[in-house]
Formats: sequence, structure tokens, C-alpha cells
Amino acid sequence: MQAGVNAQLRGTLGHPLAAALVSFVVGTVGLVALVAALQIPLPLGSAWGRSPGWHWIGGLLGAAYVAIATVLAPRLGAATLVAAVVAGQMLTSVLLDQYGWVGYAPHPLTAARLLGMALVIGGVILIQR
Repeated sequence: MQAGVNAQLRGTLGHPLAAALVSFVVGTVGLVALVAALQIPLPLGSAWGRSPGWHWIGGLLGAAYVAIATVLAPRLGAATLVAAVVAGQMLTSVLLDQYGWVGYAPHPLTAARLLGMALVIGGVILIQR
């Protein structure tokens, strides 16, 4: 639903990045309200020094996803977009597992995993047609 809603917002605002920005501002306001209501402490000052810089790129990855999905949703349709996202996440997760990147325990690529990847990609192709 998020991609469709943001695509409609894009039509109102005129640009996918404007829609992505509004989406993140609204989400940020919601999270700030929730963190305040739950009284969750935010030790941001000390966290900057304890954490490698790449730990902080999650928001940029999310922003890129929202902006790209906002552009692609009207072109691909909901089913193809979601299937492509799932396939992309699956391919990326197999790489993360294979090499143990970003803190994941290594899990080697097996024939069963390759077959699973092929089936998901096949599903994307079938949904697109």
C-alpha cells in the first residue's frame, strides 16, 4: 500500500522525491510522538562515537527504496512491484548470508537456495506477464 499511496502523493506534489520527503517527515513525526509517549531514551550523542559510520545508512536505504517505489509503482503495478522487491531482497539476503556481511552469520549457498532463488525469480516473471 505504501508505494501506491506515495505514488498518489507524487501526483499531488509533482515529484517522487517530494513525495518521499513528505512520507519520511510524516513517519518521523509519528516515530517522535511514539518514542516520546513510551518515554524511550535516545542516547544519540554517545551512540555516534560507538558505532561505525555504515551503521547509520539505514535511513538512506529506506529513503532510496521509498523514492524508487514511488516512481515504479504506477508503472509496474502493485503485484509486480512487490514481487520484484521480494526477489531483490531475497537475492541480497543470499549474498549477505553467503559472506556474513553486516553482522549476519554465514550460511553457504546451496543447491536448495539456488532453486529457491530461481523459483522466486520465476514468480516475478509470471506475475509480470
